[in-house]
Amino acid sequence: MQAMGNIHSYSDKGDMFSFLRDSYPLPKGLKQPYNEYDFVIVGAGSAGCALASKLTENRNTTVLLIEAGKPEMLLTDVPALAPYFQETDYVWQYYMEPQPGVCMGMIDQKCFWPRGKAVGGTSVINYMIYTRGRKQDWDRIAADGNYGWSYDDVLKYYIQMEKSDLKGYEKQPHRGRNGDLPVEFVPIQTKLSDAFLKAGRILNHPTVDYNAPEQLGFGRVQTTTSRGHRYSAAKVFLHRHKNRPNLHILQNSMATQVLIDPRTKDAYGVEYVRDNLLYTVLARKEVIISAGPIASPQLLMLSGVGPASHLKSLGITVIQNLPVGQKLFDHICFPGLVFTLNETRISLIENRDIDLRTVIQWLHNGDSIIASPGAVENIGYIKTSVSDDPDPLVPDIELIGIGGSIISDGGPGASKAVRRGMKIKDKLFDEAYGTIDGTDTWSVFPLLLHPKSFGRLELKDNNPFNHPRMYGNYLKEPSDVASFVAAIRHVQALAATPPFQRLGAKIHRAKYKTCKNYEFDSDQYWECSVRTITATLHHQIATCRMGPDGDPEAVTDPELRVRGVNNLRVVDSSVIPRTISAHTNAPAIMIGLKAADLIKYTWNLK
Repeated sequence: MQAMGNIHSYSDKGDMFSFLRDSYPLPKGLKQPYNEYDFVIVGAGSAGCALASKLTENRNTTVLLIEAGKPEMLLTDVPALAPYFQETDYVWQYYMEPQPGVCMGMIDQKCFWPRGKAVGGTSVINYMIYTRGRKQDWDRIAADGNYGWSYDDVLKYYIQMEKSDLKGYEKQPHRGRNGDLPVEFVPIQTKLSDAFLKAGRILNHPTVDYNAPEQLGFGRVQTTTSRGHRYSAAKVFLHRHKNRPNLHILQNSMATQVLIDPRTKDAYGVEYVRDNLLYTVLARKEVIISAGPIASPQLLMLSGVGPASHLKSLGITVIQNLPVGQKLFDHICFPGLVFTLNETRISLIENRDIDLRTVIQWLHNGDSIIASPGAVENIGYIKTSVSDDPDPLVPDIELIGIGGSIISDGGPGASKAVRRGMKIKDKLFDEAYGTIDGTDTWSVFPLLLHPKSFGRLELKDNNPFNHPRMYGNYLKEPSDVASFVAAIRHVQALAATPPFQRLGAKIHRAKYKTCKNYEFDSDQYWECSVRTITATLHHQIATCRMGPDGDPEAVTDPELRVRGVNNLRVVDSSVIPRTISAHTNAPAIMIGLKAADLIKYTWNLK
């Protein structure tokens, strides 16, 4: 080890809230980790937690799990607090490189890309929405040559992970009841949730288990919670097993390089920084990168695996020329479609509805509005009129039904955590929504599931403590814009049905300074609105995409092995090669569980 100077606070020292956090001490009183393990996993996110848990079921297999962030704490268990954590040290404060014509209403016109920095990764700070992707998504991934990734292949891992309690849906053959990950409906919902489902049925969207493969429809949101409490990947897969003598978890430890022999191209260890000291740990069998769709490609490139010309330009020795970071898909949504209501006390409003009584009720029973994941109540899948996908069961839009809207965090004395977490400019927000701030409203966030536009990621320099450069290239393709406008028209049709008209639903005429030259409710106005408030859903994928032999865009093979490098895999959502109709937390856990089986097979482990 060697001293690194005062670079970053990758240390447990001086943490005044440590008594509130979960703890992961090394077992059996160890003061320092071993110098060598069978497997070294970088990143304790959703995939890394599941993978570490499954590998260490074999007591003769040693695993070191390295994580840059801290363990979760009491407050991260509270679903309603999800927006607050976007500005804390539980988040990597990533920003997309400025792109003209998107995020025009955000601070400095930059799109904010928060990712979880915690033992548990983004599952500690996300909105807990549980979706798997459509059957067709996974079958198409397999049809591209990615053997072992069809819907039937991945379904067994979804069933294996689930401990679902969904008022009867859990009895269906595609659901699991004996797993570790709780999946439930939010225990408290507003009348707006029922109105959404009724309006959907009027427009021929049946009420369904939206994770079922047979049909599209609307449903109540399914969340990774139990009795209204967040269940992160760390809580599910690590907490009960942290005393395993063969599982060592290092928090506040930043991996800076994978060690690869340039002659043999064997990965054999990892360098990491902890307490301002640089350490080296060796891997007898494999190094596994599970750092997420931004940090995983960054670490690969820092280690000499990536586009040769780019690495050479930064003075990094090229070990393997691969298209790392050259394709990046993301899910974006438009949260600015707000409807006012003529009935009071029907939606969720933070400063009115959260008080000591609701906190105590949540602590006792988990069934107050504090159990609401940012007021998300429904998920609906639709295929708009502009979709060019020939399969009728592949949607182009997900509708996220809200028991309120982005103004529900406002009014006198409120936190404004949602708008601040999205980095929306105060002045723009006040001009657009100030007249209705903190009142009863309803909203639907349209989410673009299969964008044709895609971005890329590259290193800023060879300093591992500097964030990479991320280019989203949002809305570059006209078809992506057309899908958003069609989705907004569909939401307007929902609002025009009797269930919402009985509540007086009326679209709010948001006056964005950026869109003053467009007539309200014109297609041009809505395109400008989407370009003004452009919000990521934290679903970046494909930066280490898998692909079969001969695929020029593949970084990993279908067994998640890095091409051309021995004993090195990537196991997280960055390997997903195509857009999928899913929030990526559940797919990442599935990838971790499947990878454990692939690795066990490779090394003949039981």
